[in-house]
Amino acid sequence: MRELVYTGFMSLDGVLDSPGGGPGEEHRGKGWVGDVEFVPEAFSLKGEELADTTALMFGRRSYELFAPVWPDSDDHAVYRDLPKYVVSGTLGDDALVDGWGPTTILRSTEDVAALKKTEGGGIFIHGSAELARRLGDAGLIDRYNLLVFPVLLGAGKGLFSAAGQDKRALKLRESAAYSNGVVKLVYDVVG
Repeated sequence: MRELVYTGFMSLDGVLDSPGGGPGEEHRGKGWVGDVEFVPEAFSLKGEELADTTALMFGRRSYELFAPVWPDSDDHAVYRDLPKYVVSGTLGDDALVDGWGPTTILRSTEDVAALKKTEGGGIFIHGSAELARRLGDAGLIDRYNLLVFPVLLGAGKGLFSAAGQDKRALKLRESAAYSNGVVKLVYDVVG
């Protein structure tokens, strides 16, 4: 069974929207990651994840934001040839970007559950707040790798559903606090 990991930047009040503030990111507080002093060790989690990443998963909107940029980005070069999965009921094959590794469109949560039952390593979800929330609600996310930033955004897409979900226990795998106020939290979902 493959492990499905959500990895992302989150504000202290749980907002995931537009951390980088690049093109296509329209949240009112966009670019909030850049507002915090850069401390390299605070971002070490991103490098550590590479050893476990065998595939990437995106929702449609995140794919449409990342696909034009990441294939040519030196910062994301290690992701170029990895398999990609886009979960979307509307994205057509003609919208997939060439030269960014094999990409498969999954049409449903059930398709994601079936993918998890295949052989292979960790599948990491970047961005994709709505997808992560939906998969978390379905009990399909195995681990959360979070960098929590010392900022309150007051509104935006959150990682966790406000709906009446069943309780899920998390086990802290790793944590660290950095001089810029960023906190790394790595949780395994255990129940």
